[in-house]
Parts: sequence; C-alpha cells; structure tokens
Amino acid sequence: MSVMHDETASNERSLNFLEEIIEADIAAGNKRIQTRFPPEPNGYLHIGHAKSICLNFGLAKKYGGLCNLRFDDTNPVKEDVEYVDSIKDDVRWLGFQWAGEHYASDYFDQLYEWAVQLIRKGLAYVDDQTQEEIRLNRGTVTVPGKNSPCRDRTVEENLDLFTRMKNGEFADGEKVLRAKIDMAHPNMLLRDPIMYRILHAEHHRTGNKWCIYPMYDYAHGESDSIEKVTHSICTLEFDVHRPLYDWFIEKLEIFPSHQYEFARLNLTYTVMSKRKLLQLVQEGLVMGWDDPRMPTIVGLRRRGYTPESIHAFADKVGVAKRDNVIDLGLLEFCIREDLNKRAERRMAVLNPLKVVITNYPEDKQEFVQCVNNPEDETAGKRDVPFSREIYIERDDFMEEPPKKYFRLSPGKEVRLRYAYLIKCEEVIKNDAGEIVELRCTYDPMSKGGQSSDGRKVKGVIHWVSAKDAVPAEIRLFDRLFSSETPDDVEEGKTFKDNLNPESLTIVNGYIEPALNGVKTGEKFQFERLGYFCADKDSTAEKMVFNRTVTLKDSWAKIASK
Repeated sequence: MSVMHDETASNERSLNFLEEIIEADIAAGNKRIQTRFPPEPNGYLHIGHAKSICLNFGLAKKYGGLCNLRFDDTNPVKEDVEYVDSIKDDVRWLGFQWAGEHYASDYFDQLYEWAVQLIRKGLAYVDDQTQEEIRLNRGTVTVPGKNSPCRDRTVEENLDLFTRMKNGEFADGEKVLRAKIDMAHPNMLLRDPIMYRILHAEHHRTGNKWCIYPMYDYAHGESDSIEKVTHSICTLEFDVHRPLYDWFIEKLEIFPSHQYEFARLNLTYTVMSKRKLLQLVQEGLVMGWDDPRMPTIVGLRRRGYTPESIHAFADKVGVAKRDNVIDLGLLEFCIREDLNKRAERRMAVLNPLKVVITNYPEDKQEFVQCVNNPEDETAGKRDVPFSREIYIERDDFMEEPPKKYFRLSPGKEVRLRYAYLIKCEEVIKNDAGEIVELRCTYDPMSKGGQSSDGRKVKGVIHWVSAKDAVPAEIRLFDRLFSSETPDDVEEGKTFKDNLNPESLTIVNGYIEPALNGVKTGEKFQFERLGYFCADKDSTAEKMVFNRTVTLKDSWAKIASK
C-alpha cells in the first residue's frame, strides 16, 4: 500500500504546473478540457511556437480534450494568406490536427455587438485624442494617468460615433474606442485600453467589410469565450494582460475562459522576434523564411530536423513559470539522438583527395557490403562500388603527422571503411607544392576487416569510388549568430552585427551513387561527417545536401578557445 502511495506521489511530482491545474479542475468536476493555439498570421512560426503547439495540443490529447487552431487576424496591414497556409502546414507537420479552425475575424460581428453593449453600460467611449496624446496621458508606473476630455461623453454620443467609425466616416487614427476602467490603475494596461482602431485596409478574409478592427486584448478573451476554451495558455509576457482578459469577460457576462501563463522559449545563439526574422528575410541576409539557419519551423524542417526531435526537445525543456535561456546544444542533441536511430548511413567526401591504388587491377570493379544503420538491424545492407581510384577526405591524410595520428600518412596503413587496408607509398604534388594525389597499395586479403597476417590497424577512413562518385553541392550550416545572446549589443550596433560570417560554407564534394536522386527531405548520416538532408534545390544534374548537425558538438570546443 505504501509503495503504491509513493509511486503516486512520484507521478504527481512529475506533473508540470499546468497539468496540476488541469487535474485539479477535472477532480473538481470540470471534465471538459478545451485549449487553443492562436497565432497571428503575420510571419512564419519558429521553434518557440513549436513548443507552444506541442503544449496546447499535447495537453488536450493527454486529458481527452480538444484543441482549436485560431488565427488572431485583427491587423490586416501585416497579415497574409501565405502565413495562414504555412502555419497550418507547420501544425500538421508536427503531427497535430486541430478540432476546429477558427479566425478572430469569424467573430467580428459579435465583437462589435459586445463593444456596443459596453458602451451602453457606460464602460466604453470614443476618444478623439491622437496616439501620442493617449500615450502621454497614460502616465507612468509611479504617476497616474489623466482622463481623456472625451471620457464623459454620453452613451448616445458614443453609440453614434462608434457607428460612424464602423461606417467609414473617419480617417485612420482619427478616433478610437476605449474601455472605461481606471486611469490611475497600478496596472497600466487597465488605464482605459484601446478596444478598436480605424484601419482602412483590406482584410484577407473579410475584404473591405470592416474599417475598424479590434485590438488583441479585446478580441483574445472574447474569442476564447466564444469557443468555450477552458484553459487559455499564453506565454509569460501576457501575465499583466490577464486582469484585462478577465475584466472584459466579467463585464460582458460571457463564458469564463481563464488564462494561464508559462515561460516562453529563449534559445542561445538565436533571435525569436518575428520582426527581426522578417528583417533578415527582407534584407536578404538569409535565403528566406525557410533558410536552414533560421529558427523557423520551415527552416528547421528544411535543415533536416524531424517532428520527433522537436517533440523531444519540448519535453526536455519542460514547462516553467519563470523565463530562462535554453542552450541551443539541447536542440542539436535531440536531433542527433533521433537521427542516430532512424538515418541510414552513406559515404560522402566533402574535400576530396584522389587516391590511386597501384596494385589494384585497372579494369576491375567490385562491391563491398555496407551496413545501412548499425542501430537498426532491419535496415539491412547495401552494395557500394569499389575501384582502383577513390576519393578520401583531404583531412584524412597528413604528410608529417603528429604522434597518435591514426589516419593516412606516408608509409602508414589505414583501413578503408568496409573495404581494404591501404598503405601510402607516394605523394604527388603540383608545381605549387600542393598535394594532388596519393599512390597507395592495398592488401587483397584484408577485405571486410581481415588482413593477410592478422595485423590490426587503428585508423578507419571513409571513401567513394572515383568513377562511380556523384558530384554534389554540400551546404555546411552552422549557427546563424556568433554571440550567445545576439540581442545584447553595444550602443550604435544592432543584432545583425552578431551574425556569424561562417554560418554557411558551400563545398562541392562527391557522394556514393546510392545518394543520387533521393527525395527532398530524405535524411542520412554521412559517415564520420554528420547528418545531412537532401535539399529542395537538388536537380537531376546536381544533388544538394544540407548539414543538419555534426556528429559531435564541435561548437563547444570553438567557443571554449
């Protein structure tokens, strides 16, 4: 009995605080669980949104509830159908399907009627002040705000002006509708917040039906209420918005949705601001929203990240109440761990050095059997062509090696992965003194791990057969920013000054023929080099591969120097 009690206590301790809240609600008799993921369609989603997606959809799934996808499309100037489509694709790619697809614009008529109700109750008024005047009269944290000269308009006058705002009689910025709360409230967001502003702009769904649009703080809670969302989960910066969220729901006497906040995701070597990411795209500093260096979901996907690795990352980060910064290395660890299990192995040479095996017959070609994935026996084996001339990595040869160097050097032996032992007999150089070719001999009896006299060789290197090798473009991606905190800059500089000039290196190498023609998005471990993904830029004439991540965390070594 006591053992079971201890196990139960252990399980309870493993719950995050949101799960504890939901379980308490269920225990209190509130069986229906409804969450939502509410992005604004003004850009592509990033890894921070991915964490929120996993959380909202994951909680609904765990507790037998539903999760809606709702687009917070209240600002037609910044929003676009392109972003709507990309967001839906991202959610599906992460493995989730929403219960209902909704838009804040679905509720524009209802939101307008509720605004009219608040005016009738004397809780909202039309203000003629400019944005600057409203800002100045709001006061500070220590100084109360000043009432607007328009604050005491009659209900009839406010109804008339609000109707005329809706009918398009006023220019952008000429008037706003504000909630009448308290200009001396210690929470400055409750100092008569703006509910509606005038925007003569075409909306991607409602066209030109409206020229007034609700503000986020007004539309958000009411949209949750319409959808009967039980747990409205937001990031921590919305903590101060919650009293306003509750105020609107209380005054309108509608379904009492409740907001809960968790710490947003902050990653080292990364910026998460949509505005800054858009700036990188618009200024051509990256290849687009799906640049593999970007923290966007489409960028991670193109780089070779898997949905499973994102889920694992979100689980390891957990759900916290306080903001913290997560090491980007954790995300890289998650994709390494996932691809180690699922990615088949292939051989590729990125910086080729030609090797001629002088005692191998010129007209001979054979095949060596290579293991596709040592972590998965069901992946089987493949035949890889071998011939007299091969390419090896230039870094795998050193003319004057240091002690304990186990790769190829003059007079020394090394094993070719899955093939033979070879010994370097001669180094060929060009007129500039650069090494252009190695001439080696091989032990015909050493194929597949054997040797003619049982000798053992420590060094093992990979290779590709020269006459069968397929040229390929290899894009070596690294971290987009060289600073761990790219937003922290000296005066006169911007986050762009922290861009890593070596975040992309393009090399032209050779791949084994089995890699030729693989589908976009297919992922492989290039033996001894890292994990790579076939890019959408591949053509029938030339394959393109993106490096997803190295086999080991090389950045930690660089940063420690």
